[in-house]
Amino acid sequence: MTNENLPFPPSAAAAYDRLSDFAPHAGANYAQKRNFDFGAGAHNHVSTLSPYLRMKVLDEGNVSRAVLEQIGAHDADKFIAEVWWRTYWKGWMEQRPAVWTAYRDDLTRLYNDVQTQSGLRQRWEAACLGQTGIAPFDHWAQELAQTGYLHNHARMWFASIWIFTLELPWQLGADFFLRHLLDGDAAVNTLSWRWVAGIQTQGKTYLADPSNIAKFTDGRFGGIQGLAPESPPVRASASPEPQPIPELASFSGIATDRVGLLLHSDDICATFLKTLKITPVSARYLDATAAQSPWKMSPKVNDFRSALLKDLHPDAQQLSTVQAVRDWAQAQNLDHIITPHAPVGPVRSALRILRKSGDIPITEFRRKIDTTAWPLATAGFFKFRKHIPDLAERICTLNSIATR
Repeated sequence: MTNENLPFPPSAAAAYDRLSDFAPHAGANYAQKRNFDFGAGAHNHVSTLSPYLRMKVLDEGNVSRAVLEQIGAHDADKFIAEVWWRTYWKGWMEQRPAVWTAYRDDLTRLYNDVQTQSGLRQRWEAACLGQTGIAPFDHWAQELAQTGYLHNHARMWFASIWIFTLELPWQLGADFFLRHLLDGDAAVNTLSWRWVAGIQTQGKTYLADPSNIAKFTDGRFGGIQGLAPESPPVRASASPEPQPIPELASFSGIATDRVGLLLHSDDICATFLKTLKITPVSARYLDATAAQSPWKMSPKVNDFRSALLKDLHPDAQQLSTVQAVRDWAQAQNLDHIITPHAPVGPVRSALRILRKSGDIPITEFRRKIDTTAWPLATAGFFKFRKHIPDLAERICTLNSIATR
């Protein structure tokens, strides 16, 4: 099978082609049909750009600009808002990194529970394999495993059934998604599951309703029996208060330094290179995919990321450990490592360990779109949403980066 035949061809050209094809349809067509899940191979009324956004092949600025060049801001409002949800979630998590730490701690505990509690293990395995007897849920579990993607509405129904009907821990569901989704992201995924569970917006849950599923799957799943009739919020501690996003320090290298470029899955493009008068002597890719879960990641996720790397940086070899990065820096006699900014998640954890070794200075470069938008995610999305028109307008004049 060629890349062109894949649901998500792993190339920058495919990402921009998909954006170009979808942009003229991001108005009324999207607003009217975006909630309909017509099944694998028929997600034609949503953009399906999220795997490329996840890797920063595209960013919210690229997408907003392409759409606004085709249709007016009023007509594009629904779609633009959905695009900026990703920005909001990431900004919210950047100001509350303890939420990710708590999720990972819970997952470690639940990993042990799955190994020692046969009843939990059997229910968890049935859910992951799509063998629960709940037809739409089982279909979505299998679609996700086979394609690496689910329609957003299906994700909400799936999460609700996982939590309130199957009564499985939400953290295990979030992990299942993170292992299989091509667009799986620490902030977006974790906070979305918390929202369904009634933790993110305390007391507000999402209940999967049979009639709603039947309507928005175009009748593919009618007459569903056995779903939970109510969705009591999952008990959890209140979310921590937001902390300021750390300032980014400027690059302290000099022209004669031997500088290495370290790429990763949180930003595979390294657009900041366009503005630096530096040519890296060597490039590598830090692969932290395995650190996303205590269980084995889907090969589809690994293959997608590896193929994108080959498309964008064909000479950049993959490194899977911090020690391998240190060995590379030593072998290349590097004076400095430059890397795209890593938000909360596994890559940031790896870079933190690398910094603690003190072997070599590391400078991160963060996109100005993130530096500008993330601090605005202090409360709920609707407060953030008020800033979206201004943000969407400003991105046309923003440069690509801020430095650390």
